[in-house]
Amino acid sequence: MLKHVHRAKCADTLSIVSTASSFNHEPMSSRCSSITSLNISNPVDTIKVYTKCLRADLEYKTLGLAYTTTCSEVVSILLNKYRMRHRDPNLFFMTMEINIRKIGLRTVFVLDNESCPAVLQSCHPRGESRFCLQSKKGGLVKVYDCELMPGSKYKSLLISERTTVDELIRILLNCYNSKEQVEQFSLYELSKSEEYQRKLHHDDMPLNVQCCWPPNSDYIFIIKRNPNYKSKQVQTIWTDHQHQEKKEPSSNEYENFIYI
Repeated sequence: MLKHVHRAKCADTLSIVSTASSFNHEPMSSRCSSITSLNISNPVDTIKVYTKCLRADLEYKTLGLAYTTTCSEVVSILLNKYRMRHRDPNLFFMTMEINIRKIGLRTVFVLDNESCPAVLQSCHPRGESRFCLQSKKGGLVKVYDCELMPGSKYKSLLISERTTVDELIRILLNCYNSKEQVEQFSLYELSKSEEYQRKLHHDDMPLNVQCCWPPNSDYIFIIKRNPNYKSKQVQTIWTDHQHQEKKEPSSNEYENFIYI
């Protein structure tokens, strides 16, 4: 779950156990922070996340997180809070810094997406650990998106190399605050000069696909609406309606049967 990155001074061992413990919840307030409660029905704890990679003028954000809240969910919460839903969540990750002043130990861990910050913080006294949002390099893709927004020519997005077609479509929908479903659209790579067009699979990674394009080619990405999406919905509703109309035979219908 944790990857070791850096150790400033040597120590014998350092163990981080992902088990929850009880806290005395102390109110935390700051002019540069706010508290967001994820799920009030579950135990929550306040976690400071340093977010200078998002906003240089805001040092950190204080979140109320359940013990089940994962790092990937924290990233999504922060992007929503900063009104950055057009940013690719895959470009961000979290680290945990442990600083034990008594023994002069400072260690930084890279957390995986499924790590739970509230649980990890419960393993250390307050003030000895802090969480930071980090960004990583991505690549620029240009998507022709007039199907989403009439009058728009294209949208340039910075995405991760592991971002899928479905995730890219979701980011595009977020750019226009669209409530439409990702399944309504598909992404194509297209070349007019070669009279070539290919529909990408929903698990394909556009940045990797783009890297395979010939130099100086006219290949582009274009998003299109799936013409059969609505008809599939109607067909499903009609099929369900037919199933509902099929009733079990009544007792009177069984009277003409001979049982052996």
